[in-house]
Amino acid sequence: MDTPSPKDDPGRAPSAAPVRHGFTARTRFGLTLIAGGAVANIYYNQPLLALLVAEFGERAALLVPAASLIGYGLGIVGLVPLGDSLPRRSLIIWQLLGLSVALLAAALSTSLAMLVGACLVIGFLSSAAQQAVPFAAELAPDASRGRIVGQVMTGLLSGILLARTISGFVGAQFGWRIVFFAACGVALAIAAVAAATLPRTPQTAPLRYRALMLSILDLLRTQPVLRSATLCQAFLFASFNAFWATLALLVEAPPFDLTAAGAGLFGVIGVCGAVVAPLSGRFTDRRGARPVVLAGGVCVMAAFAVLWLAGTGSLVAVAVGVLLIDIGINAALIANQTRAYALVPGARGRINTVLFTGIFLFGAIGALAGSQAFLSYGWSGVCAVGIALAGAGLLVAIVEPRRPVEA
Repeated sequence: MDTPSPKDDPGRAPSAAPVRHGFTARTRFGLTLIAGGAVANIYYNQPLLALLVAEFGERAALLVPAASLIGYGLGIVGLVPLGDSLPRRSLIIWQLLGLSVALLAAALSTSLAMLVGACLVIGFLSSAAQQAVPFAAELAPDASRGRIVGQVMTGLLSGILLARTISGFVGAQFGWRIVFFAACGVALAIAAVAAATLPRTPQTAPLRYRALMLSILDLLRTQPVLRSATLCQAFLFASFNAFWATLALLVEAPPFDLTAAGAGLFGVIGVCGAVVAPLSGRFTDRRGARPVVLAGGVCVMAAFAVLWLAGTGSLVAVAVGVLLIDIGINAALIANQTRAYALVPGARGRINTVLFTGIFLFGAIGALAGSQAFLSYGWSGVCAVGIALAGAGLLVAIVEPRRPVEA
């Protein structure tokens, strides 16, 4: 693997060296728990929408989940780059403590405006999950970076998958406020875990915030691999969202006639996609990112080919398609993250910002395209859009020039 020189790192002091110490099993466990526990907070409200509508009116169904997701996107852009200038351990702990306060405010909300404001802050501070992943890449040895990033991402993906299930069960039994009270306690507990398990790392030369943000543009300009990894994964995630935005519309209608709860059970299959993350990382460490990215893209395209058969009324086709699309998207994600993190050791937070800003932007476009295709052409239209988007992502990976040594 080529070692970037200090001059390749926009905005980073030449004297700052990559950290390669303090990474233990305890640290890995802490980062995995932080990633999953933090990201879960932006999804807790989704199964509670019926309860929130009953108390605050129909606008809650639109404003509450949107506030969480918008806040999360703002946190990725506005907070995650700070990890390249300030100690990530302290940033994570303070974000989690602030998150506990925001969750308490949500639980005590007496108006929709207060709840929406709290959810915006919850999303913003939940970006601590995106501090954990580059921190793992920073601490990990070069030879096992992919495997370790994959393990931490397993925590993040599991948090996304389990948040809705846990929140829905607790909310149905005890009410929506208890969900936020419990989440407040969990955030405090995870902050304590962070303090106990995360190592203190050497202070790099701090950058002014404006310079830090402008250096993100320098990374985009000077790092073609980062551009390729971002665009490839963004197209794949767009296809992924085109599917998940319309799945419920398919299975809740004839001939399936499933309930919303039944439709939600397909998300459990996604756990298999989370489990494949460390395996993808391990293979990336051994063979490079390119074959894993290509295999992931092919897997996503194959998923839509199988899902096309679901239009004939086959639940087996739906289940197999869900499995394939989750495995493919997560395998490619770990490989693209691993090769991107290897580019500039001192800029992993900003690299993460570039990656996930592109991913979330294209994800929103994919969801919109999938929904429009379903309304205009039915399920076959969704599958056609999914294949086209996944094919575009695969094409980006194919045409990228090969390098003698690939991250």
